[in-house]
Amino acid sequence: MYDSSDTIVAVSSPTPDKSVIVRVTGPDTIEKINLLFLPKITKSKKGIVHGSLHLDDDFQIASALYLFPEGHSYTGQALAEIHFWSNPALTEALVARLLACGLRLAEPGEFTARAYLNGKMDLAQAEAVNKVITSSNRLQLTAAEKLLAGRLTKTTAQVSKEILDILSLLEAGMDFSEEDIEFISSTNAIERLKYAKDKLQHLLAGSISFEAVMDLPAVGIAGAVNAGKSSLLNRLLGRQRSIVSPQRKTTRDVLTGIVESALNRYVIFDCAGLVADLSGVALAKSEPQDKIDLIAQQAAVEALNSADVVIFCVDVTKEDITEDISIRQLIKSDTVIAVATKADLLDEHQLKKQTASLENIFGTKLLTVSSLSGFGIDNLSASIDLPISGKDSERAAGVALTARHKQSITEAIENLDQTVDQLQKDNNEVAAMLLRAACQSLAGLEREHIDEKILDNIFSQFCIGK
Repeated sequence: MYDSSDTIVAVSSPTPDKSVIVRVTGPDTIEKINLLFLPKITKSKKGIVHGSLHLDDDFQIASALYLFPEGHSYTGQALAEIHFWSNPALTEALVARLLACGLRLAEPGEFTARAYLNGKMDLAQAEAVNKVITSSNRLQLTAAEKLLAGRLTKTTAQVSKEILDILSLLEAGMDFSEEDIEFISSTNAIERLKYAKDKLQHLLAGSISFEAVMDLPAVGIAGAVNAGKSSLLNRLLGRQRSIVSPQRKTTRDVLTGIVESALNRYVIFDCAGLVADLSGVALAKSEPQDKIDLIAQQAAVEALNSADVVIFCVDVTKEDITEDISIRQLIKSDTVIAVATKADLLDEHQLKKQTASLENIFGTKLLTVSSLSGFGIDNLSASIDLPISGKDSERAAGVALTARHKQSITEAIENLDQTVDQLQKDNNEVAAMLLRAACQSLAGLEREHIDEKILDNIFSQFCIGK
């Protein structure tokens, strides 16, 4: 584990405007900073100090120090953040100069590890810091923020207190067993333990797993061959990702890209154009000419039916849509957005007439879009955002738990179940032992009884400087 008696330094993530933050924390923070910074500062100084860094006699850098005294910083130790405009070479030179002054380069996660070791946050909150940093979508960020706010700790602390109260009453009863004094009846203890167990089970049932939200929401584009899917993919991505050609079957593999919309970040994919017979049972009007066609069709259907949202494309200029009707029956997604593509090829009157006809046939409203001109694309983007945001809200309603959290809570529930069984058999000594085990499992979520190897594993996943 880390040596918290050292004073450490690391470069924090660069900001978008190219300014840099170098963080220093430890018992010798002020002493080491004063070797390079003017004006000199005292240990009691806090807040922002403007001055300059002197890398050597002839080279100075205008900078600002953000000073946090011991006990009032992120790590719990004296901490200084050096803010300055820089480039990679200059930043490297500053860090090298600080290392030469006796500082040590921070290990991954060492700043947050010190915050945990110094009681500034519990272990669940420390893990949440890394999840906030590494979150790649809004759902992950919301889940991490709830964990950082202490939602998990608050619930488990309440349950632990209840278990300890029952344990103390059971042990008191055993101490006075010869005097026939009962501090808590088995019936009362069992009722209270069942209530505590229900709270833990509710926590598990209403939670989401960080492992389960690592993937971004998926949006698939479906439709017949030459329905304008590839052009729509490129328009939504804002770049050329898929080949666009009047030739049929130019897309055979599943092509993906990341869309950064106003509200969400999601994966969008285009796959081989679907073809179906009149009954919608087969995947083609005739059997595929080769195995590649068959594989492409199977991959397309599988990808679409597992997507969060499907954009179903129909060429608005197409006269015979019999095939499109059959293809629509192949799509099993709960959320389908019907789109009439190639709107730029019809005048306003024709577009309105043809769209109304398609809406009557499919029994749903169609968005009219043109990938070439961009007409209707903003409305389509908003329509995609809406169901994704709704699903995210539902999934983010619970507390986010890692696999380690779930294991500890599950162990505590199992111990409570066994405790109830032993109380029903009047085995109070065994029941007390099991209650201690349940408390130990829950304590492991915060800070007690944590194996050093577990701590190393948790903080090694952080980037340097956090």
